[in-house]
Amino acid sequence: MTDPLTARLAATVHAARTSRGLSAAALAEQSGVSRAMIGKIERGDVQPTAALLAKLSAALGMTLSELIARAEGDERRLVRAAEQPVWVDPDSGYRRRAVSPAGGRPLELVEVELPPGARVPLAAGTYAFLHQQIWVLEGHLRFHEDAEVHELDAGDCLQLGPAADCVFANPGPLPCRYLVALVKRAT
Repeated sequence: MTDPLTARLAATVHAARTSRGLSAAALAEQSGVSRAMIGKIERGDVQPTAALLAKLSAALGMTLSELIARAEGDERRLVRAAEQPVWVDPDSGYRRRAVSPAGGRPLELVEVELPPGARVPLAAGTYAFLHQQIWVLEGHLRFHEDAEVHELDAGDCLQLGPAADCVFANPGPLPCRYLVALVKRAT
């Protein structure tokens, strides 16, 4: 049985794809996600990972938070801490909390908790249209930005450079908690 958020994500991905006039094959080509996997996601047969959702949201011209917020149908200006949507990646255990209200564009704040030993790779295309900063709140984050590796501790803040393949990694024995601030680039 599909959980409610997976079912709403399925409907949201399908609606976003069709509203842009994209076939599943075209979305597959633009996102790098197979047509078969897109079909499984749109039917709610699988709970997509963070990496898959990031690729799909980027190909659809939205942030991951926008995609999740649309799935939740939330347009409030105030979201209490207890009501902020949390999504957990089924592969890595990466826990993502959308801090900003869905209607709070253009700035978006996302709190992430990365379990010890977890690694989350993201392709450059998933955030090519965003300005981002990462502020480490607790623990240690090893951020791979293409060939460059940044070792970040609590209080450190990194402005991301030009879009490049990246990996968020927690090499430590404790969870790493960080805040990502995102703003869409002017087109």
